[in-house]
Amino acid sequence: MGTFRLLPWEYGVRNLFRRPSRTLLTLMGLTLVVLLVMIVVGFIRGLESSLSVSGDPRVVLIHAPGGSENVENSTVAGRTGPVLAASVEAVQRRYGQTYVSPEIYLGTRVTTSGSDVPALGLVRGVTPSAHLVRRQVQVVEGKWPVRGELMAGRLASAKLGCRDADLAVGNAITLEGREWTISGRFASVGSALESELWCPLADLQTAMKRQDYSLVAITLSPGTSFADVDEFCKERLDLEIQATPETAYYANLQKHYAPVRAMAWLVVGLVTVAGVFAGMNAMYGSIVGRVKELATLQTIGFTRRAITLSLVQEAVLLAAAASLVASGLSLLLLDGTAVRFTMGAFALRIDGVTLLLGCATGISLGVIGALPPAFQVMRMPIVEALKAI
Repeated sequence: MGTFRLLPWEYGVRNLFRRPSRTLLTLMGLTLVVLLVMIVVGFIRGLESSLSVSGDPRVVLIHAPGGSENVENSTVAGRTGPVLAASVEAVQRRYGQTYVSPEIYLGTRVTTSGSDVPALGLVRGVTPSAHLVRRQVQVVEGKWPVRGELMAGRLASAKLGCRDADLAVGNAITLEGREWTISGRFASVGSALESELWCPLADLQTAMKRQDYSLVAITLSPGTSFADVDEFCKERLDLEIQATPETAYYANLQKHYAPVRAMAWLVVGLVTVAGVFAGMNAMYGSIVGRVKELATLQTIGFTRRAITLSLVQEAVLLAAAASLVASGLSLLLLDGTAVRFTMGAFALRIDGVTLLLGCATGISLGVIGALPPAFQVMRMPIVEALKAI
């Protein structure tokens, strides 16, 4: 049994630079595959992150029966808010303020100053008490809206498909047949609220000619539970209301978008498979042109296993370089990029999981793509290989 002797490490490295044009093209192809994988995984991670941070465990949504899956179509009576504030002991109260936020939530056509074509936007009519209930919301520019004004979320421009500058403080937009001035901008730790436009509830009611609400959001006092509110809603049959924890509402949205996530993972698999075949094709072209060289290595004493490992080394080095390039591009150009979606908008998330899956895919492409062509060439008799052109 012969001694198993590996080829020098630098031999595989030098081979990458012997054919710079082929190496560069292969590197670009592998980078594109890894980058596509990172984009899709970043999409999934961004969607999951946006929904997971959107729910506040102390907030309960009061809406019409059956409206837990679509509060846009919910309608509750205008007296619901005062009744909840006066009758439900579980509602938090502090310094004379009751943590009850009546709101109108709807999708409507919005026209910005930079476009004459209206786009579908998400609008929420709120009162000043909303800043008590929506603890995640922070005004990052300008001020809270008053009559004739509205406040734009950090990702509202992505939802509307317009430039961020179109929603700058002081600009005007048109919705529900009225012109509104943007008074400020707000952020909400990446939650779904960031894709919305907030305006005074009374103004929106006047514009829509309605006196009811879509929902009432309340904050529970420490030590109380959802059951206290749920029992009250079931007893007050005259109000026709139902209570849903905000965390449960967004958990239901997660289930609703499960097919979308499954489709995205399928795309990751298809891109990976396509990348494997592309890598195999590139390696076939590279290895077939080196048949005589590989046969010569066998004649001077290197085993087929050692030569195969050297070929895999070259492919893995190239794949690792492509993974690093793709990681750098995704962090610089893609991380935080806003994506428009049915629920609003969210940001692509290029986090550790995204980078790990992308790089793992890249390394796998190097290994799997190199082995089949290497095995095929290594099966050729040495005499025939030495005669190859």
